[in-house]
Amino acid sequence: MDAPLATGLDGETSPRLPAMAGPRRDSRAFTVIVIVLVVLGALPMLLIIAFSNAPAIAILATALAAVPVVPLVLAYLWLDRYEPEPVRLLVTAFGWGALVATAAALVLQTLDQTVLQTPSSLAGAVVAPITEEGAKGLFILLLLWFRRRVIDGVLDGIVYAGLVGVGFAFTENILYLGGAYMGGHGDGSGGLGSATALFVVRGIFSPFAHPLFTAFIGLGVGFAVVAKSRTWRFLAPLLGYVAAVVAHGSWNASASLGDGQDFVLTYLLAMVPAFLLLAGFAVWARHREGLMLTRSLTDAADRGLIDPAEVPWLVRLPARRASRGFARRHGGPVADKVMREYQQQAVELGFLHDRYLRGTAPPDFAQRGAAMVHRLRALRPYVGFPRPPQRQGGR
Repeated sequence: MDAPLATGLDGETSPRLPAMAGPRRDSRAFTVIVIVLVVLGALPMLLIIAFSNAPAIAILATALAAVPVVPLVLAYLWLDRYEPEPVRLLVTAFGWGALVATAAALVLQTLDQTVLQTPSSLAGAVVAPITEEGAKGLFILLLLWFRRRVIDGVLDGIVYAGLVGVGFAFTENILYLGGAYMGGHGDGSGGLGSATALFVVRGIFSPFAHPLFTAFIGLGVGFAVVAKSRTWRFLAPLLGYVAAVVAHGSWNASASLGDGQDFVLTYLLAMVPAFLLLAGFAVWARHREGLMLTRSLTDAADRGLIDPAEVPWLVRLPARRASRGFARRHGGPVADKVMREYQQQAVELGFLHDRYLRGTAPPDFAQRGAAMVHRLRALRPYVGFPRPPQRQGGR
């Protein structure tokens, strides 16, 4: 072990580590805005769910709607492993989709029906995509405005947008499944058979629909963060929103037009290929992040910012797990916490340094980088690695 761990060895008291800086003013503003909007969205949505169906039906609909949530969330967490986003923000993204975006879309669509009286054939294919993607995408834009530092590229954008979409689909599925059971959807027959049939379509064959649509906005925002051109920084999120609306509108139109054949063709020839392309791109981007971190942190080590021997431990995911396990065995929970923070700080430094190397560093690059290096050096005396790893790589 090349350095003393942070705590617990032979019953010793943990040393007091330097405190992290407090939350920024813009971070507090983001928190206040989101909390207020979540509360305002939660009240009407919970009332609608409660009074739209009998309690037993609402519970059944919620249980069915929750089935696809778990594998989808796990998939996004897997994509997010190289630079894990704050858990509270990931939960907030899901909550925004489930409560705020659904409530906002419902209000806007009700206003449309009351004021503009758009025909139902156009409401689903035009109004719903515009309002729903706008309500979902607003969370990503708020992150970009108030918490720009948490989005480092397209993969972060996909993760946040995807979780917003998963949350939106969860609440929407509760309402649709409850309506199907009550006979208010499809052929109106109602009962468990109707709810099950709708669950198969929405929960098994197309649970990725809303995450897929909103992912285009996440792609646009993520690209804007790393773009050198001011024009692309403005256009990329807008184009992402347009792509989300077009994809969403095409999907809704295929379900409402024709005798169902268009829906099947759209699913097989458009939705599934689009999902596979996006999934493949996300996996490629995840692999690229590993290679980028190796290159970036190696350059940072060459500049004396970190120890070159640490780079494999900070990049390779198995090595990270081994380091945390070593810390827990030899220093207990506090040592594990220190190791996790050291790894997170180093990875964030790697992402920031990569933007510097590519010429897209943010204006506060020097200040942020200096703070990260200072924090790493403060933690380093309390961090220990088991032994030099045998190989490097981005995997």
